[in-house]
Amino acid sequence: MMKFYKYQGAGNDFLIADNRDGSISLTKDQIASVCDRRYGVGADGLMLLETSDRHDFRMTYYNSDGSGGMMCGNGGRCIVAFAADMGLEKFDFDAADGFHTARILKDEDGVKTVRLKMKDVSEICRYEALEGVSVPSEGYFLDTGTRHYVRFVKGLKEYDIVSEGREIRYDAVQLQPVGVNVNFVEPSDGILNVRTYEKGVEDETYACGTGIVASCIAAYEAGVRPSDVDQDGRVHYDVHAKKDVLAVDFLPSEVAEDVWLTGPASFVAEILIK
Repeated sequence: MMKFYKYQGAGNDFLIADNRDGSISLTKDQIASVCDRRYGVGADGLMLLETSDRHDFRMTYYNSDGSGGMMCGNGGRCIVAFAADMGLEKFDFDAADGFHTARILKDEDGVKTVRLKMKDVSEICRYEALEGVSVPSEGYFLDTGTRHYVRFVKGLKEYDIVSEGREIRYDAVQLQPVGVNVNFVEPSDGILNVRTYEKGVEDETYACGTGIVASCIAAYEAGVRPSDVDQDGRVHYDVHAKKDVLAVDFLPSEVAEDVWLTGPASFVAEILIK
């Protein structure tokens, strides 16, 4: 019998287990089965809170299809909320893309507002749509702990996220064989509206933390005015995901450094699995 805890961050939902004793070992098929929304519990991903030789814990993340090896921004905020509920008071941790730290800004009515430090981004690639050349249409590619493609669009509310996202995720020659998550962004009155097709889930999710970070950095690169710029030159973007509001701030450098993602994370349920 294994005990999992379900958390959600801006509608991005995860199963999390405390594996600091090393007793949990899951196959790719087992992860896919428990994350299945029809025959399992259902989740966008699964995480294990594990020990770290250097920091307070390690975050081990898997997509709902059982694939791993990447960072998840909303997952990072959720595992910090889980760690706090497990009694941890410091949140320096290892993940697939390196070191992260976080702090809990608020804890009200069961919802924690978690501010999570993401990796610096030193490179961004702009693609242009060229007739007869296989490129993923005009947009930006960058890695924020997970590989992302960002396209700016109009009419985001009615946009066919799944079909368009799947086409770029699978058909763009330059981005294969690994593929990418695909973000569709529409700026509006100082706010970025973002919807994301996630590989590994192979569908639109309610929010994607690394994708929201990628979208904000790409927006700055594209000349989209930030929601705010402080006296030190730090830029701040407010972001509307499918339902919730998050925020990203960073210092522009070669691309972006000292990058932070802030948003809600909350406990949903405790689950026992045979």
